[in-house]
Amino acid sequence: MTQGRPLLNRRLAEFGTTIFAEMSALAVRTGSINLGQGFPDTDGPEEVREAAVRALRAGRGNQYPPGPGVPELRTAIATHQQRRYALTYDPDSEVLVTAGATEAIAATLLALVEPGDEVIALEPYYDSYAACIAMAGGARVPVTLRPDTDSGTYRLDLDELRAAVTPRTRLILLNTPHNPTGTVLTREELAAIAELACERDLLVVTDEVYEHLVFEGDHLPIAGFPGMRERTVTIGSAGKTFSFTGWKVGWVTASAELVTAVRSAKQFLTYVSAGPFQYAVAEALALPDSYFEGLRADLRTKRDLLSAGLAEAGFEVYRPAGTYFVTTDIRPLGGETDGFAFCRALPERCGVVAIPNAVFYDDREAGRSKVRFAFCKRESVLQEAVSRLKELKAR
Repeated sequence: MTQGRPLLNRRLAEFGTTIFAEMSALAVRTGSINLGQGFPDTDGPEEVREAAVRALRAGRGNQYPPGPGVPELRTAIATHQQRRYALTYDPDSEVLVTAGATEAIAATLLALVEPGDEVIALEPYYDSYAACIAMAGGARVPVTLRPDTDSGTYRLDLDELRAAVTPRTRLILLNTPHNPTGTVLTREELAAIAELACERDLLVVTDEVYEHLVFEGDHLPIAGFPGMRERTVTIGSAGKTFSFTGWKVGWVTASAELVTAVRSAKQFLTYVSAGPFQYAVAEALALPDSYFEGLRADLRTKRDLLSAGLAEAGFEVYRPAGTYFVTTDIRPLGGETDGFAFCRALPERCGVVAIPNAVFYDDREAGRSKVRFAFCKRESVLQEAVSRLKELKAR
């Protein structure tokens, strides 16, 4: 304490150490299988890793790269958006490279949100959303995705979304495919959101880092819907698609005016980062369709393996249509209702680490009994984890 007040900015007072750091440390301390934090346990394509080595040895990116990102990567991002989604962006003025999607989210919200602005976010939401809204001085307004036990999925209530918009609403923060629920917003849902944004003159910030990890349905960028290109900031990342999460290479695509605004904030965060890796990611984005198809097929198999194993172990399983996470309900295990207590005890009980979904909610009770597992691991690891988790049912 100094001058009679806490050291930490009061906007961040509710945020302590992230649950990911806590649970990953618990995994290391107990020697447990870490199905909590979402990182693969194998590296991505060898040719992409070698591209980074070539860049390092050639001195490309070893000093400060250009503030917006190296031209090769910005061009590759623009080409990717055009080839995949028929979205045209000028690589010089409408693409910005960031230190992962996390910085892209922070820079975007710091740039676009002023104190008192309301930001609607789909709950449960990735924990950095809440922190970034708070740092910008905004007020978060959750619209909750709710589990449907009949379909085994989570769904968005569009009426609830419309009702959440007020004269103070600045933007809607989307995440599709959605972490942690695995929901992939449909064409009809996205069209309704786009219509609402245009009608109420709202900005939309959309986190699409799992765009290539869709198992049912299709990934449809909302920027491609009528009236949305000029009001949408789309966030992407290399980490989830290419399994190099430590490289922290993300990006923003948007109109020149929106990119200029985001860059104004981003330049005072990292300024630049990941120089040599940017060249490697440029090559990764040009990989043939067979790579992306193989990635989806591999993760679909792993999703099915873990989902089936969790169901056999006694969990209620919500089958994800995308991402590499599966959400479960622990109540069918018998007497289990507190996800925090369950996850903190799970390593000692059966040597597996998971994440309590309640950390992704403003209304902690709504996610109290839900627990998230990651399946971006080797099949042998998932099989061992399933074997251990089945011990819960036997006890």
